[in-house]
Amino acid sequence: MKIILTPEARNDFARIGDYIASYNPTRAETFVDELLERSLRLKDMPFRYQLLAGREYSGIRRLPYRNYAIFYRVIDETVYILHILSAAQDHEAILFPEDEP
Repeated sequence: MKIILTPEARNDFARIGDYIASYNPTRAETFVDELLERSLRLKDMPFRYQLLAGREYSGIRRLPYRNYAIFYRVIDETVYILHILSAAQDHEAILFPEDEP
């Protein structure tokens, strides 16, 4: 399996790092590294995590990590990391913007 970070996921990593760095620069680097490591581990068992409830048709899966979740999709032999979002964010609006009025 190959892992691809979408531009949105890359932006999420940077945003998370910047946010944590505002109060703990050292932890920001290590936390982003942990999130990236978790993402890269998906190549070994990409179907380990369930499809989003009620949105199974999307093929999006959720890997929880601390107060964040890594959202990804498996297509053929590739894992696409779509977003890394905090629990406080509106996941539905971000992942499915076409459903917003």
